[in-house]
Amino acid sequence: MQASSFNGPVQFNNTVLRDGHQSLAATRMTTAQMEPIAGALDDLGFGVLETWGGATIDSCLRYLGENPFDRLDTLKRLAPKTPQMMLLRGQNIVQYTSFPDDVVEAFIACSARHGMDIFRIFDALNDTRNLTTAIQAVHKAGRHAQGVICYTTSPVHTLESFIALGEELAALECDSICIKDMAGLIPPTVVHSLVIELKKRVGLPIVLHSHNTAGLAVASYYAAIEAGVDAVDTSIAPFANGTGQPDTLLMLAALESSPRRPHFDATRFKAIRDHLEKVYRQLGPYTDPNNEKTDTDILQYQVPGGMLSNFRNQLKEQGMAERFDEVMREIPRVREALGWIPLVTPTSQIVGTQAMLNVKFGNWKMISQPAMDVVLGKYGRTPGPVSQDLLAETMKRTGERPVTGRPADTLPPRMDSLRAKLREKGLPDSDENAVLFAMFPNETEKVLTGTFQPAPAPKPSSTPALKVVPRSGRHYALEINGSRQEVFVEELVASPSANPAAKL
Repeated sequence: MQASSFNGPVQFNNTVLRDGHQSLAATRMTTAQMEPIAGALDDLGFGVLETWGGATIDSCLRYLGENPFDRLDTLKRLAPKTPQMMLLRGQNIVQYTSFPDDVVEAFIACSARHGMDIFRIFDALNDTRNLTTAIQAVHKAGRHAQGVICYTTSPVHTLESFIALGEELAALECDSICIKDMAGLIPPTVVHSLVIELKKRVGLPIVLHSHNTAGLAVASYYAAIEAGVDAVDTSIAPFANGTGQPDTLLMLAALESSPRRPHFDATRFKAIRDHLEKVYRQLGPYTDPNNEKTDTDILQYQVPGGMLSNFRNQLKEQGMAERFDEVMREIPRVREALGWIPLVTPTSQIVGTQAMLNVKFGNWKMISQPAMDVVLGKYGRTPGPVSQDLLAETMKRTGERPVTGRPADTLPPRMDSLRAKLREKGLPDSDENAVLFAMFPNETEKVLTGTFQPAPAPKPSSTPALKVVPRSGRHYALEINGSRQEVFVEELVASPSANPAAKL
C-alpha cells in the first residue's frame, strides 16, 4: 500500500470475510457463504480485503471440514483485483504456541504461492524478536509485510513506548504499520497523537484497526483520519459494530463533508448486506446479542469483547455466574503478575483462564502451563517484569529456568519430520499439508482423509466449557471449550486422594 496524502481520501480496508465473522459469529462463515459476494466486494473499491488468517484456518479445519488453502484459492479467483490480507501471529503462525523458523518460512511461502498479498504480522507481547523470521520470509516471497503495534494500557505502556515500537518495526523493514486495537480501547485523543508522531518519526503508511466493543471506534477512526492515518479497517453489517469493526456505511456517514472521505457507491452495498443478513441468520447458533452491544466494562478489564461473553457462558455453566465480577477483577492482577502483557490471542486466553483458576481454587494454587510458559519467557520478552514470587514458584514447580533469548532459537527444525509423518500416514507430503499438520494435526488428517464429521451446533445446556481431566502426579489437563491445556495443581488444592475435577 502507498502512503496517502494528508488531505487525500483515507483508504478503507474490509474485514467482513475474516474479522467480521470471527468477532460476531465464532468464525463459522463457510467459503460457500462467501462466494456469492466475493466478486461484489472486489468491485467496490476497498484498498484491501482481509480474507484469511487469525482463527479462520483453525475454524476451516476444526469446524467446517475445509482446506484453508482451497478457501484462499477460491477467494483469489473470485476477487482478483483487490489485494488480500491475512493476520499472522508471528512465530505462532495461526496457532497458540511458537513454531520453528522453517515451519514459519514454509507457511508464508505457501500462503504467498496461493495468492496472499499482505501479511499483517503481530506478536502478543510486542516482542519484535518474534516477528523477524516472518517479516524476512514475506519479503523473500516478494509480498507486503505489515508490522503491528498491539495497543493496550498499563503502567509500562506509554505513547513513547508505542512510538519506539513503531521505530523498531521500521528498522525491521516493514512496509507499513498497523495500530491493532484488539479490544477497542484507544481513545480519540491518544490515537490522534500516536498517528501524528508515527507519521512524523517512522515515515511508513499507518493503518488503524479497532473494534467497537466499548463504542469508541468510530470516534477514534475519525480522530486518526484527521491526524493523517492512511487506512482504517471497516466491515459490513450485520458482521460489523459491537465486537466487530465499524460498518463501512457508518464510517462514510461519519466522514460526510470531510476531504478525506473515500468514494463508494452506497447503493451497491444493499445486495451484499441482504446476503450477509441471510448468512447471519444461518449462523444463529454461533451469534450472541451480547456481542452486538456496547459494553464499557472492557475499558476497565481490557478483555476483548467476544471473550467477555464467553466468560459469562463459562461461569454460568460452572455454577459461578455470580462470580463474574470477581473473575473480571482478577484479570488485571493476573496480567500484572505476568508482566503487563497485552490481551490478544493467545495471551487473552492465558490470562482469562488463569483468572478463572485463581478465583476457583485460590491465587496461583492451580497454574496453567501457558501461564508458566509466559513467566519462563517461552512466549518472549514481557513488556514489564513478571512477579518474582510467581517466577520463583514456577521454577520450583517445573525445575526450569527462564528463557532469555529468542524463544524460537530453542526449537529444532521440523519440516522434514512433518513430511515424513505425512508419508507414514499415506498422505501427500506437500508443504501446504505439512504446515497445517504442524499446527492442527488431528484436524488436518481428518480433512485430508475425508473423515471429517461436523459437530452439532452448540446448545445452552451443552457440555461444560471448563473441566479438569486427571493426568499423572500433580498434573492435569484443563479443557476449555474443547481445547486442552496442561495445568499444574499445587498440593494445597486438595488432599492426595482428592480430584480437582470434583470441585468443578
